[in-house]
Amino acid sequence: MSAAVAAAAPARERTGVLSACGIVAGPIYVLVAAIQVLTREGFDLTRHPVSVLSNGDAGWIQIANFLVTGALTLAFAAGLARAGEGRWAPRLIALYGLGVVGAGLFAADPMDGFPIGADTTITWHGLAHLAVGGIGFLGLVAACLVLARAHAAAGRRGWALYSAVTGVVFLAAFLGIASGARVPGLNLAFAAAVVAGWTWLSLTAARLHRTR
Repeated sequence: MSAAVAAAAPARERTGVLSACGIVAGPIYVLVAAIQVLTREGFDLTRHPVSVLSNGDAGWIQIANFLVTGALTLAFAAGLARAGEGRWAPRLIALYGLGVVGAGLFAADPMDGFPIGADTTITWHGLAHLAVGGIGFLGLVAACLVLARAHAAAGRRGWALYSAVTGVVFLAAFLGIASGARVPGLNLAFAAAVVAGWTWLSLTAARLHRTR
């Protein structure tokens, strides 16, 4: 084995570990959130965003969910950078990861009766949650579109279409929920878009893991 090949093996191994972080990030987030949606008293997905699960006695679970999956996303972004997947895609996915971590550091305010009996006063950390979350979401949308262009340039039409559709759908759902309209369908559409975004992230990481 040449020295160059021997030196490259550990680098590929590290990239593989980092991409694996991206693979598990989405399933962890969705599973932990889904369990809470189904078990937390008073929570209604047609009225409440998942972020408000950070409140109440069991709020630490969602806070930990944000922090862990955000850190895994940051690790995946580092793997993308190490693999030479362009300049902007790793940065934008890192921005999304930072937004997820920030969502855990700054808890969303209670709303619409959840948690039961909680004060619904607007707080600084609730506003910070909205700000960092919004920035992170836009980072994910931009990452989808940037990678869609890269896939198209490389002739990967299926991946290009999938990435572009995910980015556009996520952006539409985000703008809908950000409008403040109290429409149950918007809350459900945004929840579905979040699942779609995490799914795209995990599948993108799986592709990197397989090819590297």
